Amino acid sequence: MGFQQGLSGLNATSKNLEVIGNNIANSNTYGAKAARAEFADMYASAMNGAGANAIGIGVSLESVSQQFTQGNIASSQNPLDLAINGAGFFQVTDGKNPTMYTRNGQFKVDREGFVVNSQGNKLMGYAADGAGTILPGQATPLQMPTAGITPSPTDRIKLEMNLDARAAVTLPASGAPIDMTDPTTYNNATSLTVFDAKGQDVALTYYFQKAATDTWNVYITANGTPLATSGGNPAPSTTIVFPANGGTPTSPAGTVNLDIPASTNSAGAATLAINGVALNVAGATQYGSPFGVTDLSQNGYAAGQLVGIQFESNGIVTARYSNGQSKPAGQVEIATFRNPQGLQPMGGNAWARTFATGDPIVGVPGDGNLGALQSGALEESNVDMTAELVNMITAQRVYQANAQTIKTQDQVMQTLVNLR
Repeated sequence: MGFQQGLSGLNATSKNLEVIGNNIANSNTYGAKAARAEFADMYASAMNGAGANAIGIGVSLESVSQQFTQGNIASSQNPLDLAINGAGFFQVTDGKNPTMYTRNGQFKVDREGFVVNSQGNKLMGYAADGAGTILPGQATPLQMPTAGITPSPTDRIKLEMNLDARAAVTLPASGAPIDMTDPTTYNNATSLTVFDAKGQDVALTYYFQKAATDTWNVYITANGTPLATSGGNPAPSTTIVFPANGGTPTSPAGTVNLDIPASTNSAGAATLAINGVALNVAGATQYGSPFGVTDLSQNGYAAGQLVGIQFESNGIVTARYSNGQSKPAGQVEIATFRNPQGLQPMGGNAWARTFATGDPIVGVPGDGNLGALQSGALEESNVDMTAELVNMITAQRVYQANAQTIKTQDQVMQTLVNLR
C-alpha cells in the first residue's frame, strides 16, 4: 500500500513549517534573510527502466534556500550602526576561524579600539597611516585610534576682504607711522588665531592703513608684538597696491613671507616663534563699499583628543577630534559572491563561504556592484510576515491532506483484511 507517499508528505510539510517558523522568529532580527523550503518528487526505478506509468513514491526536502533580497533600511541613533544598501556583506573575524560574512551592522568599539559586533567578531577593512592616508591591501580588523592628534603649526594664512575705496588716508604726516591704540592712525582692523609648534595659540591682529590712493599698509602684531619694526616703530608687514578699478592687487606678487616672533599669550605662556608663514592677500579688493572680511583662514591647529568616529558612504571611518580636526582612521571592505545562496548559515547573523559560493569579490562600498554604506541605520529582516502567515495556513492544510491519505490507505487495508 502507498503509505510512503503520505509519510514523506508529512515529513516534508513538517520541515516546511519549521522553515516558516524560523522566518517568523527572525522577522525582527537585523540583517536576517528569509529562507524557502524547496522540494523534489521521488520515483523508484523499475528493473526494466522507468515506464510511462510510473507512480511517485513521495516528496523530499531538496534544499532550504535563503533569499538575499534587500531589507528595509531603518534609522537608528547610533553612528556605529551600519547598513549596506545594495549587494555585499560585512566581513568579520574572531582572529582564529575563517572570515565570516554578515548583513547585520550593529557594531560598537571595544576597550582596545576594535570595531566589533555583538558576538565579539571584529569588522575588517583597510588601515590608515598617521597622516590619514588609507592603505589598501589585505583587509585587517579595523582599530580606531585611542591617542589624540598632535598639533600642527601654522604655515599658510589666507586673507580675503574688501577695503573701502572711499576711506580717507590715515597715514600720519609725521612721527610714528601707526599707533595701535589710536584708531585715527588706521582705518580697519581684524584678528586671527594661529598656532605654534606646541599648538599654543598666537593672536594675530591686522591693521589696515590707507597710505595713499589705491595703496594700503598692513601692520600685523602677534600677541601685541609687531611682526616688523623700523627705527623702534612698527613697520608694515606688507603693502597692498590696487589697480585703478580696485580689483586684484598688483602688489604684492604672490604670497608674503611672515616671521612671527616669540611672545606671551593671553594666558601668560611663552609662545614659540613661527617662521616662514605664507600670507596670501590675492583675494583682497578695493571697492566703494564698506570694509568686510569674507575669508580669514589658517591651516594650523592645537592638540586634540578623540571625541567620536563617523562612517562615510564609501566606507571611510573618519575620526573627529576636540580641536575641530578630523582625519580618516580606516575604510570598511565589503565582499560579495557570484552565488550568495551557496553561503552556509552559521548562526549569530553570519554566514561562511563554501565551494558553491566561489571566491569572495571584495572592494569598498560603492565600487562596482557593491552597495553603498549608510551610517546610523540598520537593515531590517526581509521576512514578509503576511506571506509567511499565508504559507503557514497552506502548509497546515497540506499536512492535514497528507494525514488523510494515510488514514484512507489504512481504511483500504482494513477492508482487505476483512475479506473472507
